[in-house]
Amino acid sequence: MKFPFYAVISVVLAGLVVVGGTGAASAFPIKGSGLTKNKLYRSGPLATGACAEKPISPGNVAEAKAYVSAIHACLNRAWADHFAEAGLRFGRPSLSFVTKTGSRFCGEKWGDQAGTYCNKTKRYAVNLGEDMIENADDLFLMETVGHEYGHHLQNITGIQRGYVYEPYRSKKEELEQSRRYELQAECLSGVFMGSIWESLDRTEEDWAYLMEIVQDSGDENTKLKDHGKGRNQRYWLSKGFTAVNPSACNTWTAPVSLVA
Repeated sequence: MKFPFYAVISVVLAGLVVVGGTGAASAFPIKGSGLTKNKLYRSGPLATGACAEKPISPGNVAEAKAYVSAIHACLNRAWADHFAEAGLRFGRPSLSFVTKTGSRFCGEKWGDQAGTYCNKTKRYAVNLGEDMIENADDLFLMETVGHEYGHHLQNITGIQRGYVYEPYRSKKEELEQSRRYELQAECLSGVFMGSIWESLDRTEEDWAYLMEIVQDSGDENTKLKDHGKGRNQRYWLSKGFTAVNPSACNTWTAPVSLVA
């Protein structure tokens, strides 16, 4: 599940935050091999591809649907080819749109999230409400689609199942596992965006602005600490973008400082 930056209190950025060093070992080591040694990590880099962004005007729902649908199609092509090359089984997810709070998706009432993936139906929904598409040309919408698609990849590779069955002994440990799960989806979104970046009519300033949005979306400004601090969301998105390889997205063995 991805939460939009407008749903949290904005943080005043005092320059770029750099996450460095190896950090301490995990406070709660993950033992499931389906999480720590998943076959997805050995599948190789995602091939360089092209993905044309459709025009989208502020507040235009029809254009937003066309934009998201085009990104969804690019994701399908990129990951289907990748899984075929790696000899992995692949299945495409379905896509839905939500335009107002109170709608129901996957058996639950929609809140203020930017997107949600439903493991039972292999379908994800993207929020196209007024706030979400007010500044829809800022790459956050693309990143959100990639994040929810990342949850689908977790589902079809057995990572989601491993996450559900990984034991925990406290609320603190449960939340750390949730952050590892969500930050991995963030990283996989970065892998896709890195693979198509050269085909986009985008600038370094566009990417830098997305980094600011992601940093403002961190757990520092929420009650439930289940998605990761802004600096770590930013770290994993950037790591996937730079590596263009799912091997960079093994959050399950990362030090606790990178999944806080």
